[in-house]
Amino acid sequence: MAGSVYEAKKIICPLGLEVERIHACKNSCVLFRGEYEDLDNCPKCGFGRFKRTKDGGDNNAEDGNKPVEIRGRKGNRGGPVRVAWYFSLIPRLKRMFATRKEAQLLRSHKEGRNKTGDGKLRHPADAAQWGNIDAHFPWFEEDCRNIRFAMSIDGVNPFRNQSSTHGTWPIVLLVLNLPPWLCKKRKYLMLSILVSGPKQPGDRIDVYLRPLVDDLQTLWKPGVKDVWDEFERKDFTLHAMLFTTINDNPAHRNLSGQSKRKGEACPHCLDETYSLWLRRSKKFVFLGHRRFLHKKHPYRNMDC
Repeated sequence: MAGSVYEAKKIICPLGLEVERIHACKNSCVLFRGEYEDLDNCPKCGFGRFKRTKDGGDNNAEDGNKPVEIRGRKGNRGGPVRVAWYFSLIPRLKRMFATRKEAQLLRSHKEGRNKTGDGKLRHPADAAQWGNIDAHFPWFEEDCRNIRFAMSIDGVNPFRNQSSTHGTWPIVLLVLNLPPWLCKKRKYLMLSILVSGPKQPGDRIDVYLRPLVDDLQTLWKPGVKDVWDEFERKDFTLHAMLFTTINDNPAHRNLSGQSKRKGEACPHCLDETYSLWLRRSKKFVFLGHRRFLHKKHPYRNMDC
């Protein structure tokens, strides 16, 4: 184990597993990449990309709210207001297939799984959703090396202070091709994106998912060609897909866009969620959550 960050970088850098440091808008409007890479201000809200100039002035706010453009050389800029770290997905998948043991484990969901057909769920491949995808996309099911991911997103407070508004959101991918006793081991958890900033992204978490979505679209079609499989000792075209997500209710609402602040907290009812905004209390209440129950159901007369 490396004793310092410098030693860890010396180990990781030769492997080619680079990290992309992406600047983000203060209000999580956009990522400064692609067409916005050279901008100094957010194209939507107008806030500056960087914190302050070299002389200590704040370039993001004047009189409290107004955004101010950055002038002068780049040397006069401070650090970015918000940063997202993206760990590229495709190079790590290539490295897994380059090891014989790992390449063999990635085939175990089809070649090494117990297929007794007794109806027990021993692996995600026994689920009905797995079979439905195989039926709709037979070309994806033909090659057992095609990867299926599960994505988990949640926010944590690294400082253990409940009053702190700082939030860190790791976005982790699980490889479901592996045996069930390995897919959740720390060794095989793939940190894809790390969002850190003074405020939580909330419903705008989709802005930070853009680099991951681009990679997943490439892995779906046309796929990544000339990936070396050490187990079969030949090249193949790798495809991958996002099979499911694993989240608690607050993270699920943010990920799906069904915000509690909009009165749409139920992931089943969606836009038909019955909610009422209390102006004095400044919050939503959900009074019709028992309307689906039978009229004589005992839960209808409960106080809570």
